[in-house]
Amino acid sequence: YPDGSRGFFAAAQGAPRLQWLHTFNAGIDAPVFGRIMANGTRITTSSGSTAVPIAQTLVTALLMLARGFPEWLQSQRRREWEPRSGPPPPDLASQTLTVVGLGAIGTEIARLGQALGLHVVGVRRTPVTGAEPIDEFITPDALDTVLPRTDWLALAAPLTLATEHMIDDRRLTLLPPTACLLNVGRGSLVDESALIRSLSSGRLAGAYLDVFEEEPLPPDSPLWNFPNVIITPHNSSVSAGNEARTWDYFIQNFEAWIHGQPLRNEVQPG
Repeated sequence: YPDGSRGFFAAAQGAPRLQWLHTFNAGIDAPVFGRIMANGTRITTSSGSTAVPIAQTLVTALLMLARGFPEWLQSQRRREWEPRSGPPPPDLASQTLTVVGLGAIGTEIARLGQALGLHVVGVRRTPVTGAEPIDEFITPDALDTVLPRTDWLALAAPLTLATEHMIDDRRLTLLPPTACLLNVGRGSLVDESALIRSLSSGRLAGAYLDVFEEEPLPPDSPLWNFPNVIITPHNSSVSAGNEARTWDYFIQNFEAWIHGQPLRNEVQPG
């Protein structure tokens, strides 16, 4: 966190009478939040306020990879007129998008995927309601069964003990060599060393990465060098409307808190 945020969190930890804290963050995997909650402070998040821009950014990257924009952009920088050679890319309507995590972000990714004609598989622990924009539903323990037919693997899950390095050498090998990985969840959902090995060997067709195990991504990381990898600096959520949406969440929760009603996006201990 920036210096100002560190000072704020230090003050929050030292305020035992603090009853409620609302954060701009969607995720709270940083240990400081657990320490604040240990004082009896209730915490709510802004989860969902950035779902639309994050999903739009991921789908933009998906389309760039699907249509070969990385190659075209390299040709443009070389000032070379280089039409596509080799077999044409497949239609998206013949492909499968597997979305791991069906919270607000994952659900919006799924909705946009269906709009593009993709067959969407949704993955999460809790049952679906039937209203989700997906064509199939599986729980995480069945993920291995769909990876061999997954063309686009989108990660939008939180980081927990169960999800850390859930995408490792074994699961990357289960994907077809034409598949691409798209991660807007948490960097540690993916074993980064395994990902680098898959990209180096050609076992993976490409990737879009907004999050990394170490941030900022070190200048000497091999990930910078792959022409088929699109990197954004944990910025997929940036949008002019985020602040207004976060204030809306806070005001709704403030009114609920005053009247003793349940709070939206309240974090449960443990």
